[in-house]
Amino acid sequence: MKSRIFIGLMAVSLVALLAAGCAGKGTEKKKESTAPAEKAAPVIDPETTLLLKDLEENGDYVNSQYFPSLIKASIVFEELDKNNLVIDLRPEEQFAAGHIKGAVNRQFPGIPEYLEAGIKPFEYDKIILVCEDGQLSSYTTALLRMMGYGNVFAMRWGMGGWNRQYAEAGWMKGLSAAYEDRLETTSNETPAAVGMPVPGTGLQTGSEISDARFRKLFEKGAGNILISADEVYADPSKYFVINLERKDKYDAGHIPGAVRYKPEATLGFPDMMATIPTDKITVVYCGTGHNSAFATAFLRLFGYDARTLRYGNNSFMYDRMVKDRNTLSWLPFTLEESNDYPVVKK
Repeated sequence: MKSRIFIGLMAVSLVALLAAGCAGKGTEKKKESTAPAEKAAPVIDPETTLLLKDLEENGDYVNSQYFPSLIKASIVFEELDKNNLVIDLRPEEQFAAGHIKGAVNRQFPGIPEYLEAGIKPFEYDKIILVCEDGQLSSYTTALLRMMGYGNVFAMRWGMGGWNRQYAEAGWMKGLSAAYEDRLETTSNETPAAVGMPVPGTGLQTGSEISDARFRKLFEKGAGNILISADEVYADPSKYFVINLERKDKYDAGHIPGAVRYKPEATLGFPDMMATIPTDKITVVYCGTGHNSAFATAFLRLFGYDARTLRYGNNSFMYDRMVKDRNTLSWLPFTLEESNDYPVVKK
């Protein structure tokens, strides 16, 4: 696997989990000390520690200014004649029916081999990944960025942002207000830190562990990285739901049981990642599904069974997003987000 080369370095903070003890005052009957025992530090496997350190030393992408790496369709269109490469991740039949001029069609599992042996990635100014709605391309971009491909971007909204025919067939059908009457407004506490998954590669260095984990994720494919609002709302208690929004958005209404994790202080922070249960499917969601797809890639790299909620809040509280668009800075998808850029057929 190609060496990881990242843009920028940022330190990862390791925050100790300590409980402050307090001693009870004496009474007629002398009491035993009421100071609670110190909380045990989360158990982090040595391989996990090496993986965290390797990502940190190679740029700490998920906590850098480049995360998430999204690009607008308008910029892609304006730069079609420049030194960029568009990779379309959609199935071959969809690609043949219409795609961006000059794009190449590659499936998710074969992306690493294509970048290693098929092209010279760093000869391009930008490598732009495109899919149906931007969810898969965001997930793939996150993996490639962590692998060191610092010129890779995901096109926001996918082909739905390029041309309205794709928006009407994809994003517009994914918008729903079906569960607005089941939003929860009370906060849910972050679980106690217990530990993180064990990579179990048997390898000795961080770079070897990283390469093995990246390779495994691509080999597994991306068939189960997405989950729908219908699946989650059928029984929210089956999942550990992570909300990656600002506090005011979370407080305005979230999936029942969802716990808010700060986007800027979760990924790469062992004390926070150790609070994410490993015995449940983790569902990550944000406003549109783009940022959560980036976060899902990071969590899956570490062994969490994580899924990103397709279309994010747009898929279950769309009318509320439209109503509160200005007050809460929501980003509800509309056809205004799409364009009428041309497509070519194979």
